[in-house]
Amino acid sequence: MLYVLIRQIRRQNREAQQRLEAERQRLDTALNNMIQGLVLFDASARMVVCNQRYLDMCGLAADLIKPGCSFEEVMRHRKVTGSFVGDVDEFCATVRTNIANGQVTEVVTPTIDGRSFSIVNQPLAHGGWVATLEDITERRNLEQERDRNNAFLREIVDHIPSQITVKDAHTRRYLLVNRVAETHFGTSRENIIGKTALDIFPPAHAQVIAEDDNMVLESADGFFKDEHRWLSHITGEHYITSRRIGIRDQAGMPRYIITVVDDVTERRRANERIAHLAHYDALTDLPNRVLFREQIERELEKAKQGQQFALLYIDIDEFKSINDSLGHHVGDELLKTIAGRIKACLCEGDLIARLGGDEFAVIQTAIRGISDVEDFVASVHRAIRQPCDCLGHHLSTDASIGVALAPRDGTDLDQLIRNADIAMYGAKAEGRRTHRFFEPEMGAMARARLTMEQDLRQAMTDGGFEIHYQPLLDLNSNQVTGCEALLRWRHAERGLISPAEFIPIAEDTGLIGELGEWVLRTACMEAAKWPDHIRLAVNVSPIQFKNISLALKVASALDASRLKPSRLELEITEAVLIGDDEMALAILHQLRAIGVRIALDDFGTGYSSLSYLKRFPFDKIKIDRSFVSDITVDGSATIVQSVVNIATSRNMTTTAEGVETEQQRDLLRELGCTEMQGYLFSPPKPATELRRLLGPSGEPALVRA
Repeated sequence: MLYVLIRQIRRQNREAQQRLEAERQRLDTALNNMIQGLVLFDASARMVVCNQRYLDMCGLAADLIKPGCSFEEVMRHRKVTGSFVGDVDEFCATVRTNIANGQVTEVVTPTIDGRSFSIVNQPLAHGGWVATLEDITERRNLEQERDRNNAFLREIVDHIPSQITVKDAHTRRYLLVNRVAETHFGTSRENIIGKTALDIFPPAHAQVIAEDDNMVLESADGFFKDEHRWLSHITGEHYITSRRIGIRDQAGMPRYIITVVDDVTERRRANERIAHLAHYDALTDLPNRVLFREQIERELEKAKQGQQFALLYIDIDEFKSINDSLGHHVGDELLKTIAGRIKACLCEGDLIARLGGDEFAVIQTAIRGISDVEDFVASVHRAIRQPCDCLGHHLSTDASIGVALAPRDGTDLDQLIRNADIAMYGAKAEGRRTHRFFEPEMGAMARARLTMEQDLRQAMTDGGFEIHYQPLLDLNSNQVTGCEALLRWRHAERGLISPAEFIPIAEDTGLIGELGEWVLRTACMEAAKWPDHIRLAVNVSPIQFKNISLALKVASALDASRLKPSRLELEITEAVLIGDDEMALAILHQLRAIGVRIALDDFGTGYSSLSYLKRFPFDKIKIDRSFVSDITVDGSATIVQSVVNIATSRNMTTTAEGVETEQQRDLLRELGCTEMQGYLFSPPKPATELRRLLGPSGEPALVRA
């Protein structure tokens, strides 16, 4: 009986042992199947059990890490494998302290191979603790990438020049603001986030913001508020546009309100400035031609009801000479002074405008007759004639005024303007400093000028121009040293037309550039056929010097003709060097670099001839014919002697223009003048006649000593 009982007890023990082993195996399997590493420490901080995941994650061997190992031993082995890179003693002390106090220890630690582990040490009720180890490398990388993206997006939002804010749709509290919003709100984002508009803005402003927010929540497409005035309590008056966008959640309920505000104050002011400049002159701030024409149209409508008005065109006399000799800055100051003086003469309802250059126009309204206009014109003349100081220059000037009366001289806008312009040119033609009322016969003169302009353009197309050449004679050797190219226009009906008549028109119309280039190229081709010691002189208009490619055109003409640069002499007047025109000086130096000679023409007739000789080393001075013609009867000989002395001191040659008598030639020779040019020796001749005059050696056949 006892034996049976013993066998039964043994069988029960075996079954219990098997059940225990099976339970242990299930526990081991469960532990090893965990995605986390797990290790259990008892109250004495010795390891009770750990799963394979823990060993694998830490790179630990099972024969080293086994039950009975202390907590410190486990961590030192981890230090060796690189799965823990911190201070072992410090970490272990912290964990022990926290466990003793019943506190959980959570820490993220990197590994030597760049992974990140999350370690959680959880105290147990009866002593000891469970440590779990989770590889959070991928999650941490994703979080870091998210943080970088968020930081990048915040940086982008901060650098957007618009004001951007995000609010909670329910609480209306600000969740995000960019730097521009901080500026507009007048405080930092720390003082904005979590607050409502009512906390930040005055009540009236906050009410407007709340109403706009309500509108965006009621709209499916957002809400845009076009340009409107916003009086900021921080930065003052602005003009802004604002756009609100409602962001909804998956259920379609409002979640966020995004607001984008653009400050368009500068754009508005720029548009206002552009609109102003479209109707007002930039220099004088007077109405320009556009606004002036609109005003004339309004006055013409009144004229249909029997009212009269006068249209005055005012041209400042001798303005070009002042502008050319003293510089544009002085000319501009003079124009502003004159504009103010004319404006002071106006009555209520009158209008003054600057049409461009030195031309002004006035509408004198509600006139009763010509006497009213005469009185007004007299007051304008008195005002303009008053001397004025412009940047240190004491100046006096006058004006030529043309008057057209409406409706007498026209009921059409363009006709009335044209007639006033014609009357102004009539005043200039009669000696300036006066005024003229429009008369029908004045139109004939204007039409004649227009006809000449049209004929001039046609001549450019048809080749109606030719070049004559006037020789320059050396006063010592009696040899021809050069020839000046002079443009001639052979009109189909009028024959040869004087350059003095058509050159000003060519300059006014801009044709002088094309015409001057044709003269240069044609004359260079002709001069290439002359003896090598004979130079070619070509006049260059001040208008041509406004073209920065002048030097390239000269080089091209020389290259095409194969004329040596040293044989080309360009003649300029002092008008080329108006004021302090550095561009003209730069072009002169470009020409000098090519190798051509530069002559100063009409010396002594301008304002600042001597100063120009200091600014550029000219090769030649041409003495104006006015000094030559009077050389025997007044003090002109002294002037010529002075010019010769100046030229000699600066190694320049001198050419006297307009020599017509032997007495003039002999006196010029005695004074030391280098060359002469004039009818005494030869008038300008066509190219074919000039070649016979030059001969193979360049010596003239008939020259008396």
